[in-house]
This record gives sequence, C-alpha cells and structure tokens, in this order.
Amino acid sequence: MAGNSFGQIFKVTTFGESHGSYIGVVVDGCPAGLFLDLDFIQLELDKRKPGQNRLSSSRNEDDKFEIISGTFEGKTTGTPLCIMIKNKDVQSEDYLVYKDFYRPSHADFTYQKKYGIRDHRGGGRASARETAARVVAGAIAKLILKNLNIIIFAYSYRIGEVVLQDNYELLDLSLADKNEVKCPDAAMAIKMIAAIETAKFEGDSIGGIVQCIIQNCPAGLGEPVFDKFDADLAKAMLSINAAKGFEIGSGFYSSTIKGSENNDDLVKLKDGSFKTKTNNSGGVLGGITNAQDIYFRVAFKPTPTFAKARNLVDEKGEIVKYEDIKGRFDPCIVPRAVPVVEAMAAIVTVDHLFRNRCANLY
Repeated sequence: MAGNSFGQIFKVTTFGESHGSYIGVVVDGCPAGLFLDLDFIQLELDKRKPGQNRLSSSRNEDDKFEIISGTFEGKTTGTPLCIMIKNKDVQSEDYLVYKDFYRPSHADFTYQKKYGIRDHRGGGRASARETAARVVAGAIAKLILKNLNIIIFAYSYRIGEVVLQDNYELLDLSLADKNEVKCPDAAMAIKMIAAIETAKFEGDSIGGIVQCIIQNCPAGLGEPVFDKFDADLAKAMLSINAAKGFEIGSGFYSSTIKGSENNDDLVKLKDGSFKTKTNNSGGVLGGITNAQDIYFRVAFKPTPTFAKARNLVDEKGEIVKYEDIKGRFDPCIVPRAVPVVEAMAAIVTVDHLFRNRCANLY
C-alpha cells in the first residue's frame, strides 16, 4: 500500500489499523536538539482521543504513547522518531456482521476492490483511529513552530446549520478548548452541542466545518508550481477521514464577487515591510505565503455510521436491512477533527520551512 507518507523533508509516515495491536508514526527529518515536551504531546493526543465526553465515540482509549527511537536525554537526535500507541479498548466482535457486507459511505467496498482483502474490524486502516498518529507528528511539528513563534488555532466553525461569524479576529480563539465542541464562542457552542445531541437522539449523525488559522508565518513559503503552500494544505486536509471540502481565504465566495472587491491592496509600512489591507487571499499568493494570517476551512461529512437502520450490500449485490447497529462512533466528527486539522497544518508548515532553506542563498 502506497500513500502512507506525507512531506518531503519533514516526512511523516503512519502505520497500524483500528483494531490492530498498535498504531504509530515515524517522523523523519526532525532536526537534532529539539526538546520533546512529553506533556504537551500527550495533551494534544487527549484533545483527539475518543471517550472524552458525551459527544464522542464511547471507545475508551487513553492514547498513551511510547517513543521507540530518535531521542536521547529528552532531545531529538536527528534520526527517525518512531512513536507507538497501543490499541487497548477494541471490540472486534461488534464488527463481525460487516465481514460479508459493505457499509454505505464507508471504505469497505473500495478497499475490497483495490486490494482484494480488507480489515472489517472498525474499518482497519481506513478508520479515523489512524489520525492519532498524525496528532503525535503534529505535536512535534508544533514544538518546532513554537520556537519560531508560529501559532496554529483550529476550531469548530459550523455544526449542521449552526454557523459562527466570519471574522475570526473578533474571537478569542484560545477559548475553543474550554468546551466539548471546541468552539471559541460560548453561546454558539451551546447551540452546536444541542445540534449534535439532537442528531444523536434521533439515531443519526451530523457534519460541519473546521476553520484553522496559522499566524506569524513568514513570507516566502511554498514551492510552485505543483507544491504550492495552499495546494499542500488542501492535500493534507483532504487526506483526513470524512473531509469533503477545502477552501482558503475568500474561497468559494470569491467566485460570486468582482475582482475589485476581492483584490488585496499592498501597503508599505514604516519598518519597510509590506502588508495587505485585506486578506481575501488567505495569506497565500501564487502558492507562496505573504506573511499575513493563513486561514482556511475544511468541511466534514456526517459520520456514515449511526444508530438508524440502514441497507448493507454483500458481494453478490444482495441487500439486507440491518437494524441491530453495533460498533462505536461519533455523532459528529468535527470536534475531534479540530486537533487533526491543526496537526496537519503544522506538518505542512514545518515541511515548507525546511524546504525553503535552500530557496535563496542571498
């Protein structure tokens, strides 16, 4: 199976399945001498882990990680970091019914057709369980960015029909971690929670949108033409389970307005630097960062597993209506996707920072 690695210099490779013994990640290209704040890495994992509140899957994993290689006396050595997380709370028997049937809107059918074999236990490699490994790698990337004062915030921007205001600058983004839906607006968080609880009560699921902001990123990151910064962001985000849409800056809205409304005029500041009056470009021009805030949104579909009865199809095409739905799932994936979006944004940013070192000798 190809496609398990992301990045060119800061390279992340994840491994493992939902109900296997372990999941894990190998991070290659991390510079030597980085102090690994283990408490910080665990905190990032705790933001994503299941079973943390009534809005998430009841799977109970503590997500304690173990560093296998790449460190000495608490610091990175420059060699590949291998980090593993043991799967403890698996209930594979709940998934026996899916062994001979394809679940709608899951990867069951496509994995079977591509590989001729699939792990039906919790989705195997296609499970969102894999994203815990990404969060570990993203936490390491964040520690690198912290030394450069580059900050990444993500939060729940939309749950179903409940939508936050567009201007993130009016929000205290640090408040996103103060509630279980990861929304920086307390009043809107209550409405989002209610929307998720309603869907759960009805035996259904609901989707939404995560917004992410990268602040203090320097100008000049991005490798046109095929490795543009925003193109790599899009690939990173759309690689996350259940992600179905990506937009940066004014995004799809820009297709509805005129150029005179969408252009970002440049102004020169007293210190000789440049700044745009507006930021419809989302901090990226021509695939290269311009030192303004990078902001983007990722749309997530409703969780395809829910308590309502559904039709299952076997390899012969026979349809069975299945009502005894088992397995553990999130009524809304968005809150637990927030730290995954941050992690992938951090990985992209660090990889491009390292690639940019050889772009200009003068």
